[in-house]
Amino acid sequence: MPQFAPHRRSLPLIGQVGGGRSRQTCRFRCGDACFHEAPNKSDNAYFGDIAAAALSRRNVLRATAVGAGATAVAGLGGMAPALADRDHGRGRGRGNPRLEFEGIQPGSSDTVEIPRNYKQRVVVRWGDPVLPGAPAFDFDNQTADAQAKQFGYNCDYVGFQPLGRDRGLLWVNHEYTNENLMFRGYTDGGSADLEQIKIAMAAHGGSVVEIRREDDDGDDHGWGHGWGHGWGRGRGRGHWGRGKRSGAWRLSRGRRRFNRRVTASTPMELTGPAAGDELLRTEADPEGTRVLGMLNNCAGGMTPWGTILTCEENFHQYFVGGEGVPEEKKAALARYGLPVEGDTRSGNRRFDRVEERFDLSRHPNEANRFGYVVEIDPYDPDSAPKKRTMLGRIKHEGANCRVTRDGRLAVYMGDDERFDYMYKFVSERRYRKGSRRGNSRLLDSGTLYVAKLTGDSPAGEFDGSGELPSDGAFDGWGQWIPLCSDSESFVDGFTVAEVLVHTRLAADKAGATKMDRPEDFEASPATGKVYCALTNNSAREPGQADEPNPRGPNRYGHILEITERHNDAGATRFRWDVPIVCGDPEDPSTYFAGYDKDKVSPISSPDNLTFDEAGNLWISTDGMAWGNDGLFAVPVEGRHKGQLKMFARVPMGAECCGPLITEDQKTVFIAPQHPGDGGTIEEPQSTWPDGEFPRPSVVSIWHRRGKDIGSD
Repeated sequence: MPQFAPHRRSLPLIGQVGGGRSRQTCRFRCGDACFHEAPNKSDNAYFGDIAAAALSRRNVLRATAVGAGATAVAGLGGMAPALADRDHGRGRGRGNPRLEFEGIQPGSSDTVEIPRNYKQRVVVRWGDPVLPGAPAFDFDNQTADAQAKQFGYNCDYVGFQPLGRDRGLLWVNHEYTNENLMFRGYTDGGSADLEQIKIAMAAHGGSVVEIRREDDDGDDHGWGHGWGHGWGRGRGRGHWGRGKRSGAWRLSRGRRRFNRRVTASTPMELTGPAAGDELLRTEADPEGTRVLGMLNNCAGGMTPWGTILTCEENFHQYFVGGEGVPEEKKAALARYGLPVEGDTRSGNRRFDRVEERFDLSRHPNEANRFGYVVEIDPYDPDSAPKKRTMLGRIKHEGANCRVTRDGRLAVYMGDDERFDYMYKFVSERRYRKGSRRGNSRLLDSGTLYVAKLTGDSPAGEFDGSGELPSDGAFDGWGQWIPLCSDSESFVDGFTVAEVLVHTRLAADKAGATKMDRPEDFEASPATGKVYCALTNNSAREPGQADEPNPRGPNRYGHILEITERHNDAGATRFRWDVPIVCGDPEDPSTYFAGYDKDKVSPISSPDNLTFDEAGNLWISTDGMAWGNDGLFAVPVEGRHKGQLKMFARVPMGAECCGPLITEDQKTVFIAPQHPGDGGTIEEPQSTWPDGEFPRPSVVSIWHRRGKDIGSD
């Protein structure tokens, strides 16, 4: 019997934006970005505007020139021998990945639902003490001083670094605050008590907490053989045993010297070529090298040398006064979604009532100091976080690493906005294994690229319906276009600093391809192929559909696969395809790599990604259209390719963040954030996890018999 067939016809469609995200989430997370005109007003062509009507795979390989818009295609002919057989012999061997667990059904409940044979535990929740002297959480007596020592609000990206045996350091982003669920009677920032605003600022940022693995009965088991620094998703592995072991984790007790809170006011360094430029100088920081805090940190990544890369995303919504900045600065601010006309203070959190720097009419450069990848050393709680300007300033979603064939570091990044772009940074220097000091400046010099994609099917075959083209696949060629190195700009009219501070404007001029909210990137440890989650784009009109974004409107999102030339992260040319077009499998516009759609789960709004060691792709959602969000898994190689299943479902109103699978494959961490979204404390829609009021938390899930994640 088809696993999901009995449920598909009756599944109700919920939500108003993209998939199933609530309007309250839109307000607090991104300042209602999807209810405003997209900031990208460039005339960069959609593929449908530039492809020759009769262009085919054969024509692409033969073409030497097909007009101004086909430069990327014309330069890729030499890739054909290397990439003609894309499904064989990449990475450490693709094998035949398969997921054995019995998938759960879409639905709604105020719990974390998991498959049979699995167990779960809340590891840490909003308000739990993190630093010495932190008081126990008291909802009705919150203070900013207490919150700065407690686990922050919401929990998006989850990173893990080892600490020997069965101990480790968990990093968690605190993306944003939902004041309706934090305080009784909250209305808006203009009328909020100043202490509430200070609490919200302290609840942003991130936390490092030490955790310990134990037997299910609560005893520390002491398994393990020492991990060694630098573990992380297939990079710089330590040593885990592969026998039966529990995946149960809890906060460590006693002395936890690595625990740390980072907030919206933590002193940080600006590094790289843009540091010190006049675009980053302010009255409080005339040198342009120091900044207070980070904002709206969404996804992230881990470096091979054991540091965390955490990404500032929707920073635009924290500033007011854009209407009062000099006219010559308004276009750059508007390109990032900062309001520059009308009443910019209404509905805002009004951080400017506490710190004047958030008023752009007084400090017009302050917004230029946000929107970066921030590197944090979890092993040194006294070190200053570093905003790496060389990785560009965008609404960063994800910063995941691969080592190139010649030993340099590549970092893949999405810009989470409708019609914005995909980026890659490649370092100048080589990664030095085992040298934390030697790698400390690796992200400050190199080349920043933006992606330009071209399809290889006739443009007339794309009408927004999502129907497969005549060649049977959404695929084509791509090129990483250089924007700048640390010493030279490759965009006419832009200095290096201008490229790195006004990255979107530089990418517009370079002719990058407009995508449907590119979010997290992740590379398969089995094949080396790189995957990007395109979350959705309801603003794409049918006539704007193209081969890499084949639906208009795109309410449910899709997954993009990139195979770089010679499987080298340092390559500037690649093949791409779309293996999964999300939605209800009964909808003809959906596609699951050719797998029987009677046997797959519906899915919408793919957000964050991770892999297990077998090469199965795990996808968390932000706006499930048929019930609560969740964690899904799908093989992307082999005969089970496309068999997507739902592994976990999060509570009412929550988004499923994380996810992270430990290198021994025994635990998957997820981070349900904003449970109860859409409600208030007075009228809660969730009381997870404690049955009182909603508290964003991190959850560990493991097999009750110690099997690998994904087993039955």
